Amino acid sequence: MMRILLFLATNVAVMIVISILFNLLGLTGYINAQGGIDLGQLLMMSAVIGVTGSVISLAMSKMMAKRSMGVQVIEQPQNQTEKWLIDVVTKQAQKAGIGMPEVGIFQAPVANAFATGMNRNNALVAVSTGLLQSMTPDEVEAVVGHEITHVANGDMVTMALMQGVLNTFVYFFATIIGHVVDRALSGDNERGGFGMGYYIVQMIAQVALGFLASMLVCWFSRHREFHADAGGANLAGKEKMIGALRALQRGHEAEELPGQFAAFGINGGGIQKLFMTHPPLEERIAALQNNK
Repeated sequence: MMRILLFLATNVAVMIVISILFNLLGLTGYINAQGGIDLGQLLMMSAVIGVTGSVISLAMSKMMAKRSMGVQVIEQPQNQTEKWLIDVVTKQAQKAGIGMPEVGIFQAPVANAFATGMNRNNALVAVSTGLLQSMTPDEVEAVVGHEITHVANGDMVTMALMQGVLNTFVYFFATIIGHVVDRALSGDNERGGFGMGYYIVQMIAQVALGFLASMLVCWFSRHREFHADAGGANLAGKEKMIGALRALQRGHEAEELPGQFAAFGINGGGIQKLFMTHPPLEERIAALQNNK
């Protein structure tokens, strides 16, 4: 709740700063002179549009994970592996000071795992069958510690709120750009409504600004991975965490987890580093080795 309140306060503060800057630079008068747009209303609408999707996505994240990834939540352990996994999560959740997460397994040949959920005391930690089959118990324990740390640090909430803020300003500035270009192309500041140029330019601007926003989100995700690795090392042991990352290096190239789950997986990648949700494994191993 505190993160959400801080997020709302930050959003309001940034909107106030933008309003002040627009007034100081004379942009408010310029835009008002063109007609057809109210900056105050646009800021509020942008915040609603930007934040609503992220908050809804976060609230539905556990249900989405179970359906899209086919996660089977362990209600009653059916074998020794499931019992052991529950015991590991229980021990680490207590050590991290969070509520017991739901624990699940999803079918995937590659080694992977992720955490999700809106509340650090009501999260979901899921591991793949490939991870359980290809890693040693010590390595799996470290992977679980990595995911538990994501939950304990509130990374899911922070990432969703960050995405919401960026969505707000992507929509806001894309609308401003679309409006200005539309008026410039039409040469008519008196007509009401928006021309076709507005919709085309606004859409293009949203795509372009969205790429920049994605770069920031991916940068933050990579930054949090180092913290999650350090947390996994603290919960399970540094050598176990390093061993788990080396096991990922030895394994096949991991498949990307879909959508938001990629940001909190143990492994991930991308075509370009700027759009990778995870740092290269060698950098993560080096960071742990250099952390005395």
